[in-house]
Amino acid sequence: QVQLVESGGGLVQTGGSLRLSCAASGSIFSINAMGWYRQAPGNQRELVARITNGGSTNYADSVKGRFTISRDTAKNTVHLQMNSLKPEDTALYYCHVAWLASGSFASSYSWGRGTQVTVSS
Repeated sequence: QVQLVESGGGLVQTGGSLRLSCAASGSIFSINAMGWYRQAPGNQRELVARITNGGSTNYADSVKGRFTISRDTAKNTVHLQMNSLKPEDTALYYCHVAWLASGSFASSYSWGRGTQVTVSS
């Protein structure tokens, strides 16, 4: 089992910043990728940003230039620095991890419970 603990959500005004963090723990042999998804009421869950074990990143077009994803490999932690926040960034943000258990060749996937980000206009 893998546990994901998210932190850093909250209420911020338009133009403000927040930093989300997610720490993974449990029966992890290695992590292939970590990322953040978000879901606003009435919308589908969408990828915000993702970083691979090799450090490659990809972002949703809507957040490019404003959000930065980073990872602390030694601590199995991923961060999402969110700047110039807009009301449309308001959503429940979920941490997502692709990982391998010891002796396994197939990736497993885990989700966090979500942390709320609200941007007021």
